[in-house]
Amino acid sequence: MHRKVLIDWFAGSKGKILQAQEAIFLQRSITVSCKQTIVQLGALGWENKFIDCQLYKQFIVLDDEQEAWPESKILRCLNTELPLQSESVDMVILPHLLEFDNDKHQVLREVERILKAEGKLIIFGFNPWNVYINYQYLLRRANGAPWLPQLVSRTKIEDWLRLLNFEVELAAGFDFDAMHIDAEHAERRKHKLHVAAYAMRAIKRRYHLIPIGAEKKYRSDMVMAKLMDISIKQNKYDENS
Repeated sequence: MHRKVLIDWFAGSKGKILQAQEAIFLQRSITVSCKQTIVQLGALGWENKFIDCQLYKQFIVLDDEQEAWPESKILRCLNTELPLQSESVDMVILPHLLEFDNDKHQVLREVERILKAEGKLIIFGFNPWNVYINYQYLLRRANGAPWLPQLVSRTKIEDWLRLLNFEVELAAGFDFDAMHIDAEHAERRKHKLHVAAYAMRAIKRRYHLIPIGAEKKYRSDMVMAKLMDISIKQNKYDENS
């Protein structure tokens, strides 16, 4: 939904600052092998800033409207109906996608479906409590511009991810000045008003249930009988000796 205005915003002064910080975060987070499959939902046009498309042959951008970096492989599809096999992807990147999608829960369910167990998920989003971001929202709304994102806080997305068995292992905040990375537990991370955007890296966990057999029940009377039998034999042995 209207992600073109977002791409145009990245070409501005503040957008370039945020672009540089998010590119650094992605460079540090893309630790999978170049032979593994990486999927990005939502084109940016500057994918070359954080990934070498010639090296990562299995890097694919999925978008129904916008264009990605020319060297990227792009596939046209809906975010809620990904034409990929279940558990076939090693990493998924969502660069400011959830704000512009009406069915956020279905997008995350599709991401969970295509990701392999222990696969990585990277999400970028705008901080709904930031003054500058809210000003941009109101300014464009007053001018009739089509940038009407549905901003979602990081803590809410973390709650959604936990329901899908994702574990958030790393988060970062961007404030047009510096990048602040926080590797503590997700519950301890708090938004600050000056943070304009955030990023998080999560892992899809798969928990195996260990079957527990039926509890064995012993008859106490039989146990006592065995103990009594042993004690009687012991007494006879003592008398004979």
